Amino acid sequence: MESASLTPLGNPFPCTSQSPRRASPLKATCEISRRRAVSGMVVLGAAASFIDPLVLPVPAQAAMPEPDVIRYRKLDSGVVLEDVVEGEGPEAQEGDLVQFNYVCRRANGYFVHSTVDQFSGESKPVTLPLGGEEMIRGLKDVLIGMKAGGKRRALIPPEVGYISETLKPIPEEFGPRRSLLSHAKEPLVFEVQMLKVL
Repeated sequence: MESASLTPLGNPFPCTSQSPRRASPLKATCEISRRRAVSGMVVLGAAASFIDPLVLPVPAQAAMPEPDVIRYRKLDSGVVLEDVVEGEGPEAQEGDLVQFNYVCRRANGYFVHSTVDQFSGESKPVTLPLGGEEMIRGLKDVLIGMKAGGKRRALIPPEVGYISETLKPIPEEFGPRRSLLSHAKEPLVFEVQMLKVL
């Protein structure tokens, strides 16, 4: 099998010198060709400006359909929530015992606490009743109406958040508990996944 012989190509830009030290004998020719190229572009630009853009056919754009689902809802308590996943089964109602995982962040996105370990994936779900006064009111409003397997994201204002240090859910460890309570006077973002309605 014969190998194809490669022939070196010349300089594709004849107006540029291959060696910066050597003056090109084509300098005068290159200056003329550059002038011609620029004047040719000017003539083409002038000709293009006379074309009426309204006469040219424009491809029809498909109208964007409006979504049937309302993404965000603001509840009477001031909680703003978004349904991420609908879930299946019966809806949680006030008085039900529910089991859920959550991630709590500050409104600027900084992590505060989670029931799911981000490294191992191990979860320690919270089981609380939706009735009574032991859960923060804003989170209770988020959980009511959720189905098993459902996910919601909510912005909970401080007025319906951790107004007392005894309200749940609260981390057992000192560091996360301190972090959560130090941000209790600002809005918190909860991402909640309903595991079971008991």
